[in-house]
Amino acid sequence: MFTHFNEAGRAHMVDVSLKVDSHREAVAEGRIKVLPETMSLIKRGLIGKGDVLGVAQVAGIMGAKSTWQIIPMCHPLMLTGVNLEFELDEAVSRVIITASVKTAGKTGVEMEALTAVSVAALTIYDMCKAVEKGMIIEYVRLNSKAGGKSGDYQREA
Repeated sequence: MFTHFNEAGRAHMVDVSLKVDSHREAVAEGRIKVLPETMSLIKRGLIGKGDVLGVAQVAGIMGAKSTWQIIPMCHPLMLTGVNLEFELDEAVSRVIITASVKTAGKTGVEMEALTAVSVAALTIYDMCKAVEKGMIIEYVRLNSKAGGKSGDYQREA
């Protein structure tokens, strides 16, 4: 049975009103591959639009908070924490983005974590596109989730 469709086959938002609040957390990750020259500019803070990772940090948080507005059927959630971390992997010239999202609620935060990573990656692209158009956003994925009826999930290495 598909939970996002009613008896008439029409889309609807799942009713979670009878579910019990619980602590929920999700961690997602993604990467954006850039040229070594672009990596150097990001690292040295020389991209013309400003502090790339600082702006991507704020954009990712805003993305997590706005998930319900851009992904159909997502519930608006009271997020209790959103954190983004960036690792500059200079050996292969990529930025690794990790988002951790928490709530105490009736539904999980997997989509919020994935959205945070995606929006942060898109922001990095936007801020660097004047110096490089061929950047590649890749491997956006859920690494783990905790809480809720379906239990915990951990991606295997």
